[in-house]
Amino acid sequence: MNKNFIPAQAIIREIIRENEQIATFRLELTNKRLPFTFLPGQFLMLSVPHCGEAAISISSSPDRLPLIDLSIRRAGELTTAIHGMKKGDQVGIRGPFGKAFPIEDFANRDLLFVAGGIGLAPLKSVIDHCLFQSGLEEDAVQSITLLYGSRTPLDIAFKQAIESWQKQGVDCRLTVDEKDSTWNGHVGLVTELLTDVTISSNTRALVCGPPIMIRFVIASLADLGCGDESIFTTLERHMKCGMGICGHCHLDGRLICLDGPVFNVSQLKKLDVMEFAR
Repeated sequence: MNKNFIPAQAIIREIIRENEQIATFRLELTNKRLPFTFLPGQFLMLSVPHCGEAAISISSSPDRLPLIDLSIRRAGELTTAIHGMKKGDQVGIRGPFGKAFPIEDFANRDLLFVAGGIGLAPLKSVIDHCLFQSGLEEDAVQSITLLYGSRTPLDIAFKQAIESWQKQGVDCRLTVDEKDSTWNGHVGLVTELLTDVTISSNTRALVCGPPIMIRFVIASLADLGCGDESIFTTLERHMKCGMGICGHCHLDGRLICLDGPVFNVSQLKKLDVMEFAR
């Protein structure tokens, strides 16, 4: 798809209600002849008439094309408008934009995913892609472990995906900050789940969630011996154009929409975002 200022129209084929605040919108371009592909970790600029435009991570695998999943948390005018839409409605999309996760480096690796809340969305794209590729290539990933934290059991998102991953051999470990009468699992911060995880030189860790969570997870991974170039995360900045023109996502000489949003910790330490890399 052309990376220009004119959005392509996409129709909502399905809506999956993940929890009270998050829904996954399964889209398909109305012009099926328009070429479109992406890599896990990239994002789209999503627009609704009279409500503006926002950068949204793609949460599906490119192997699912022509369907494209955008998992969206209701937070402002645009996202509230999207949550009010129904199957068959149309939105505008531009992209894909940004640098993706280095999928080629994940072959024959042990992958560790650490996520909080909606932060599982961009990591979901990687997990689904790796599972799809595992049945096709000799150099598939060795193992996949997911550590996922939510505020309460009701806040857990992507339950369908997690159940599917478990059936495919993914080691999924969930925790909540506050339990209720239905919860029999772990209670506490997601960093606490790292104490039972084996880290080796073959491990690649992917982290996404609230900034404070990312900071402490990266610190814990470093303490466990995970190298700076083996830990990857995504930076959330308020991106306006997605093309490096407006400069709105400028950070210490970089444009997150072009140079990111995916960075390893070694790259982060060269930027003015040391709170993530301590």
